[in-house]
Amino acid sequence: MKIRPKQRAVFLDRDGVLNRAVVREGKPYPPTSLQELIIPDDIGPALYRLRRKGFLLIGITNQPDVARGRQKKDIVDQINQRLLNQLRLDDLLVCYHDDGDGCDCRKPNPGLLLRAAQEHDIDISASFMMGDRWSDIEAGRRAGCETVFLNNEYLEQSPANPDFVAATISVGIDYILTRAAEKPSVKSLTDLRVKLFADGANLSEMLRLYANPMIAGFTTNPTLMRKAGVSDYKGFAVEVLRAISDRPISFEVFSDEFEEMKREALLIADWGENVYVKIPITNTRGEGSLPLIQGLSHDGIKVNVTAVLTMKQIREASRALEGGAPSCISVFAGRIADTGRDPVPIMAAAVEVLKGVPSQELIWASPREVLNVYQADQVGCHIITATPEILSKLNLVGKDLSEFSADTVKMFREDALKAAFKI
Repeated sequence: MKIRPKQRAVFLDRDGVLNRAVVREGKPYPPTSLQELIIPDDIGPALYRLRRKGFLLIGITNQPDVARGRQKKDIVDQINQRLLNQLRLDDLLVCYHDDGDGCDCRKPNPGLLLRAAQEHDIDISASFMMGDRWSDIEAGRRAGCETVFLNNEYLEQSPANPDFVAATISVGIDYILTRAAEKPSVKSLTDLRVKLFADGANLSEMLRLYANPMIAGFTTNPTLMRKAGVSDYKGFAVEVLRAISDRPISFEVFSDEFEEMKREALLIADWGENVYVKIPITNTRGEGSLPLIQGLSHDGIKVNVTAVLTMKQIREASRALEGGAPSCISVFAGRIADTGRDPVPIMAAAVEVLKGVPSQELIWASPREVLNVYQADQVGCHIITATPEILSKLNLVGKDLSEFSADTVKMFREDALKAAFKI
C-alpha cells in the first residue's frame, strides 16, 4: 500500500492578514462584530494561488478578549465561520486564553500550528507562517516553518529575523510560491497515489516500460500507432496483449459511425480480459456517443471514454457509465491547457463528479510536463497517462536546482564544442 505524503500548509494569522485589523492609535485589534469584519477584495484570489499549488490553508489566531470578558465567544465563532466559508480555509484554530494562563497555544507559542500539523498530516518543515505581528513570526519559527512578515506598519515591536518581509499579501505569496518551487512537495515517486499509465505504440518501448513496476497500465490510439509505423491494427494489439496480459490496456475504435464503432468495440473487447475500449465522446460531426457508451458499458464492455474536455461531457459520461462495467473517463487536461485555460480546477471538479462511483476512474490525459503528474496526484485523479518522453524525465524529480543549473550550462558548453562554433 502506498503511503500518502505529508501535506504542505500556509498558516495565516487572522486579524491583519485574512481580514483587516481595526487599527487604533497605530495598534491592531480584532473586529468586534460581523458588521465590523472587512475581508479585503484581494485575499480570495491570493489564497487561490496557494490552493491550486496544493497548500492547505490554516487560519491561526489569538482571541484573548474572550477570556478577558471583552468579547463573546459566539461572536468570534461567527466571524471565524464567515472566514472559513468565504475564503475556503481548510481549518481555523483559535486560542481563547489570556496572557499568563500557561497554555501552549497562545502565540508566540507554537501549539496551534503543531496541533494543526498533527490533525492534517502536515509537513511543518515544508510549510509557511504568514502574520502581521511579532508573535505570529515567533510561533512559526518555534514550530519550524519558514516565516513571512506582512508589514502593516503598526506602532509596536517588529519581529526578529523573519525569513521574508512583505508589504502586501500578494508579495508574500509570491515569495512562498518561489520557495516552494525550489523544493518539490513530494520527495519520492513511490509516495504518489495516482497510477502511471504509459501512452504509446512502440512495442519495444512498451515492453521496456512493462518491466517497470511503477507503470500500472498502457494506453494507445490510432495517431500514436500511425506515428510508430503500425500497419496491422489487430496484429499489433494481439502481439502486445500476448506480452502484457496483467495490466489494463486501452485500444481505440476509429470509425466515425456509431454502428461501426459498436462492431469495432465488440471485436476489440474480445482481444483480452485486460482490454478497455476507447470510445470518443463525440464523432467528427459533434454527435454525442453517450447511447453507445451506455449500451457497451451495460453489456459488460470496459469502456474508456476519450477526448473529453468539458465539465458537461464529464457529467454526462459518468451518468452513462453508472451501473455498468469498470470504466475510465479520459479528460484531455493537456489540450485544455493548450487553450490558455488552467486544467487543475476542471480536474478537481471532475474528481468530485466521480466520487462515490467506484467503478469509474478519472484519467488525466495528454500531460505536457512532469509537474502534471504531481498536480494529478494532488487533486485526486486515479490515473495519468504519460508518453515515454515525460516518463524519462521522472528521474529529475527532487533534483537540486543549483546542480541542475550547472548541468544545463555544461550541456550548452558541450554542444557548442561539438558544433565547433567560433565567433
